[in-house]
Amino acid sequence: MPFTAYTSLTASAPTPSAGRREWTALAVLLLPCLLVSMDVSVLYFAVPFLTAELEPSSVQQLWILDIYGFVLAGLLITMGALGDRVGRRRLLLSGAFLFGLASVLAAYARSAEMLIAARALLGVGGATLMPSTLALIRNLFHDAKQRGKAVAIWSAATVGGIAIGPVLSGVLLEHFWWGSVFLINTPAMVLLLVCGPLLLPEFRNPAAGRFDLPGSLLSLLTMLPLVYGIKETTRDGLSPLPVIALAVGLLAGVAFVRRQRTARHPMLELDLFRHRGFSVSVLMNLLAMFAVVGCAVFFTQYLQTVRGMSPLEAALWNLLPTLAVGGMAPVATALAQRMDRAYVVTLGFTVAAGGFIWLSWLEPGSTLWYVLVASSVYASGLLMVMSLSNELAIGVAPPERAGSASAVLESGTELGGALGMAILGSVGGAVYRGSMDEALPVGLPSGVADAARETLAGAAAVAGRLPGRAGEELLTAARAAFTDGLQTAVLGAAGVMLAAAVLAVTLLRGLRTKGIDGGARAGAKAGAKAAMEAAAERGAEAAAAEWGAEAAAAKPAN
Repeated sequence: MPFTAYTSLTASAPTPSAGRREWTALAVLLLPCLLVSMDVSVLYFAVPFLTAELEPSSVQQLWILDIYGFVLAGLLITMGALGDRVGRRRLLLSGAFLFGLASVLAAYARSAEMLIAARALLGVGGATLMPSTLALIRNLFHDAKQRGKAVAIWSAATVGGIAIGPVLSGVLLEHFWWGSVFLINTPAMVLLLVCGPLLLPEFRNPAAGRFDLPGSLLSLLTMLPLVYGIKETTRDGLSPLPVIALAVGLLAGVAFVRRQRTARHPMLELDLFRHRGFSVSVLMNLLAMFAVVGCAVFFTQYLQTVRGMSPLEAALWNLLPTLAVGGMAPVATALAQRMDRAYVVTLGFTVAAGGFIWLSWLEPGSTLWYVLVASSVYASGLLMVMSLSNELAIGVAPPERAGSASAVLESGTELGGALGMAILGSVGGAVYRGSMDEALPVGLPSGVADAARETLAGAAAVAGRLPGRAGEELLTAARAAFTDGLQTAVLGAAGVMLAAAVLAVTLLRGLRTKGIDGGARAGAKAGAKAAMEAAAERGAEAAAAEWGAEAAAAKPAN
């Protein structure tokens, strides 16, 4: 079936408004959204405790941290397409069951191998939950204004979950064992399993056809090596294995695109990207996450190692900007209803660039309010961008393809974060190493000097072993060098944000939510809409027949 982007209903078929049931359903959908985003960061404080009990090797410890994100990124497109076929509510509830079960397995893991396997299962569950929540929002809220508010709330919850994760982890570890950071997921998943069937509608694409297994394997073979290669290059620099992984991912990506062009029932309709609103939204989201993730690692280290905060204290202060800007997503939605969204997205990127430029004047001795206010400024701008990008992307996608569209958005987010960590992290690290070459005391053994030159944490460890004033001078120099690297990284982020602002105003200006085949008659659009609504009521078989009849009757306008 050829792809046709969804359009708003005409005056003869008024758009239904969401009521109390739909808004309550949104509250239920926020549960998996919060927990999946929290699980990205919840292990930060638990690693020392689980390491002491499970005694993983250094390689196993890295896999404990990374396997969740790898599996999540690799399966997003597959799960989005699967939800379009088997039903989004069914996939959501299946994922909730798996996520809750994997959380229990992780909490009571008795070996590093068992914990790695449980974290991989959590990634599988997370990959079913994230695209399903956004796709169901598309089906719950048909009115564009209400949908914009719902997506804004969803976006704020996603960002908030990442910030809440370390804080919740620190609080739980103060009173319970390390497994509690996983066990907290279970009650929320049980609540979702109870409330979901009562509040959430089922929706599937009656014309989706058979599941494209070769396409699924190619999407997995694309995302997994790409994310792995980018992260490993950031951590260890260029080495054979990450380079091979990147090459495999790129080649698999080419094969995936060719497969989707020729498959009878593709996982992903490539025509989706021909709609300017969708393709630009994915790009805007990618660039926003590039800046967020690329700079986040610097601020965490700045608070802990430069300012000397404990991990929990740093996490609590990191939470403050997130809470302060939580209302910016609804503000962006309200502004976009009064003016061209291109200008609102441009404003968001410009505000973010201003916050990053402000942070470029940060010094080791800067006051804490300076850091927090500047962080709040850039976070406000990026939350505006991500909220509007998400809303636009699922607004232009047809409801029957909302699962695939949501999965593409989430995949772009994962890829943007990995690129930000790789590029901005490499830039900041290079500046740090260059500054440390001049600051290292003469006579240090080569291995010790390399450790101090490589990271701020390594320099702090070396400084602790040096006698008296020499250690203090080295630590002061390392903190100054790290701050230099941070300044350079945020200036790079500011440059990307300004370029993104120019792209946004150029590519989004005057854009309206309309079909790719803009010349199609309103009758054909209304007929397609009616067929999709009939699918939910009369079943996939009857709906497929009606869809074919409507498509045959519709003719494009001259």
